[in-house]
Amino acid sequence: RLCIEEVQGRNCLTDFHGLTLTRDKLNSLVRKWHTMIEAHVDVKTLDGYVVRLFVIAFTKRRQDQVKTNCYAQTAQIRKIRKKMVEIM
Repeated sequence: RLCIEEVQGRNCLTDFHGLTLTRDKLNSLVRKWHTMIEAHVDVKTLDGYVVRLFVIAFTKRRQDQVKTNCYAQTAQIRKIRKKMVEIM
């Protein structure tokens, strides 16, 4: 989403005000029998803006897996979330 901050003649100066996934896209990502891991972090850019980043990750079945579900344990979720924040 872009918001117009200032108008200079025929030009508009815009400011970035967020990006969201649509509901149908998010619902297509979420699956039964999988774990959804969410993380967010506030990052300061080089020009002084503070941007809040959100990330969603999902567990995936292995190729040779027999079990129907692929849930992650709480300690694994914490490690994955910590790594996600570190990468962001």
